[in-house]
Amino acid sequence: MGREYPERPYLGVGAVVLDDERRVLLVLRGGVPMQGEWSLPGGVLETGETIIEGMKREILEETGLRVEPVRFAGVYDRILRDAKGKPQYHYVLVDHVCKVVGGELKAGSDVLEVRWVRESELEDFKLAEMTERVVREVLRT
Repeated sequence: MGREYPERPYLGVGAVVLDDERRVLLVLRGGVPMQGEWSLPGGVLETGETIIEGMKREILEETGLRVEPVRFAGVYDRILRDAKGKPQYHYVLVDHVCKVVGGELKAGSDVLEVRWVRESELEDFKLAEMTERVVREVLRT
């Protein structure tokens, strides 16, 4: 089953990673389907992984950082439709709020760039509406 036009949704894992200054970590996607867009780091859960294991692996692969979850952020739908309205990509995303516990910040795997961003800068990154809402909700708590 390919990710494009899937028979059923993929389970995605991701994180709102915050630093001591309450900046959020964003990644610039290098691969389909979000190529050239800024988003939260994360990816698809692999068979045999727990949600937390998969989230930690994805964050490390994409950003070079080791993280630990602080709290649950939520479960979200990410459905990208083609020009005819058919679901071309469908993910159910399980996100956690995380803190950095090690590693070195660097773009990896299918990420072109990684950056710490202040809340006042979020609109400059043209995040998906859902992503920006999640980040702002986390920063309010």
